[in-house]
Amino acid sequence: MLFGGFDIFAIVLVLVVIVTIAMGVRTVPQGYAYTVERFGRYSRTLTPGLGLIIPYMEQIGKRVNVMEQVLDVPSQEAFTRDNAGVTIDAAAFYQVLDAARASYEVSDLNQALLVLTMTNIRTVVGSMDLDQLLSHRDEINERLLRVVDAAASPWGAKVTRVEIKDILPPQDLAGAMARQMKAEREKRAAVLEAEGLRQAEILRAEGEKQSQILSAEGRKEAAFRDAEARERLAEAEARATAMVSDAITRGDLAAANFIVAEKYIDAIRSLATAPNQKVVIVPIEAAGLAGTLGGIAELTKSVFGGNGSAAASKAPRSVPAVTKGAERS
Repeated sequence: MLFGGFDIFAIVLVLVVIVTIAMGVRTVPQGYAYTVERFGRYSRTLTPGLGLIIPYMEQIGKRVNVMEQVLDVPSQEAFTRDNAGVTIDAAAFYQVLDAARASYEVSDLNQALLVLTMTNIRTVVGSMDLDQLLSHRDEINERLLRVVDAAASPWGAKVTRVEIKDILPPQDLAGAMARQMKAEREKRAAVLEAEGLRQAEILRAEGEKQSQILSAEGRKEAAFRDAEARERLAEAEARATAMVSDAITRGDLAAANFIVAEKYIDAIRSLATAPNQKVVIVPIEAAGLAGTLGGIAELTKSVFGGNGSAAASKAPRSVPAVTKGAERS
């Protein structure tokens, strides 16, 4: 089948139209932004989705990643304010907010941010002592973030975080720091041990003080009770003495005889039951004993009335003679 000149022209025209339409349609994936250049000059930015450009007049300039990205800062050596050399490596996180400025304000955004971060790390480290550098990482991160973000703002990028991953002091300095840390921990242990002993001594002293106070209070209470008992006994004896005195005043000698007999018998009992006595020689006069028993009988008669006569009749009238002493073991 042969095509004429018109047919060939029509086919070519259709192909040109198809190619032109294909060139004018662009699909932007999520997380990216495309810049459009018209005759080599920036025109606009295509956001994720379907975008249209004018074929032959416009073209896609830069394909910019607008997701948050991480920039690995390689290890570098820096010197602190007290001339201690340390090795530091870090990581920076950033996000492109303006694709046009990130594309046309700086030739290589990643390289620019990397150099900027490394330079400011040296600046921050040089303004701090070694001890401050090792113990204030949050402060270092904050200072780096503030400086790098301010410098990256004209490039259409936002630095979200700058993190120091590791700080390595020299080997000999690390050994000295380890010894210092060990000495500090030993010092803390000694202080805590001394404080514990001090608290234990204080508690022991307070316990002994409380024990002595309670013991003294106990002795005080016992002494008070003893004094009260002696006072009651003295009152009873005084009352008994007063009663005997009243009885004697009335002419009743039986009560006096009873008291004398009771004291006499108690004295004999005390001598007989003494723990340090094995043999006791007690002199007893028959007449005195008979008088005592007679007094007891008279007292019983006066107390019990008629019933006391029988008891009195049973009392011995005389006591057989006793030698000067009786042996009792």
